[in-house]
Amino acid sequence: MTMEYDLVPAGLARAVEELPLVDHHVHGAAAHDLSRRAFEEMITESDRPVPGWMTRFDSQLGHAILRHCAPVLGLDPFCTPEEYLARRARLGAAEVNRLLLGAAGLGHLLVETGYRAEELLGPSGMAEAAGAPADEVVRLESVAEQVAAAGCAADAFAGRFAGALEERTRTARGLKSVAAYRCGLDFDPAPPTPSEVADAAGRWFAAGGGRLSDPVLVRHLIWTGLERGLPLQLHIGYGDPDVDLRRADPLLLRGLIELAEPTGVPLMLLHCYPYQRHAGFLAQAYPNVFFDVGLGVNHTGARSVALVAESLEVAPFAKLLYSSDAFGPAELHHLGAVLWRRAMARVLGGFVADGEWSAGQAVRVATMVGEENARRVYGLG
Repeated sequence: MTMEYDLVPAGLARAVEELPLVDHHVHGAAAHDLSRRAFEEMITESDRPVPGWMTRFDSQLGHAILRHCAPVLGLDPFCTPEEYLARRARLGAAEVNRLLLGAAGLGHLLVETGYRAEELLGPSGMAEAAGAPADEVVRLESVAEQVAAAGCAADAFAGRFAGALEERTRTARGLKSVAAYRCGLDFDPAPPTPSEVADAAGRWFAAGGGRLSDPVLVRHLIWTGLERGLPLQLHIGYGDPDVDLRRADPLLLRGLIELAEPTGVPLMLLHCYPYQRHAGFLAQAYPNVFFDVGLGVNHTGARSVALVAESLEVAPFAKLLYSSDAFGPAELHHLGAVLWRRAMARVLGGFVADGEWSAGQAVRVATMVGEENARRVYGLG
């Protein structure tokens, strides 16, 4: 991996480029070849078809792919989308994954497996492609939906879910909730009573089960997860149109954060764009809150330097982590690393150039955010 950093001290640029990044929230790379339509649908958060008069390559993310991923696949930067996709098709999914993941410079991956997992590489496949260890993060809602699908009495749901979660997380490093998608983050933060859980489960089962969106049950899953004791990831902010962005502001979680604080369980706020400053405040105010700006980095492309700079404003540097939140095309896994390194080097290099930080401080903070904080929080050693 080689990158150019204007006005960045050489030692800092080299240290950032060589960091073995811990991607603490990522999904698997696509296990099979992708058509142009499938590829373009995976480089946007829209769930609508791409109109015939446009291409998703005409976006910050699309331009970043042609700039930074094309050379890894043996093409010139800024090639056409047609040239890029033709080269990708000739190489095949396995080689594309190996090249792009291998060039990302990853030291460890924490792979969330709760969404469309049948289409993606699992932790072992990701480890092989990236040449780095990979562990699993388990999605609470997926486990609950599997319990319901297997058949369960309403008053037995709480116990069945707790048992299933215990079994599914024997080797996992973390848990995740997509409450923001299912009911919004403005839910009652207190744990529901057993009778409330049984009543809500009865309503869910009577409606046919399936997608879990009852706020009482979502609360129950979260509190059961907190009892499990693993770091709990929470989707925040930006996502596909299934999320009501107004109800995905992390400030809405303040009640839960305060009630959960005595458990000592780390609450990991994911993505956070456009609420990255709100997340930074929460990370400063509460010892159990950590955050990243992962998904936003890829989708802001050339503007990601500004996003990373805002993430470094008020939060203690020990509370900020690296993630890509890549899903599907391995370009997203690669770009998450490339754009984050570029942004961190430029932002921290600017602090050094202005005489505000020493080069040693800049290297130390980049290492904390890129690797050390995740290893500490998730017990990666």
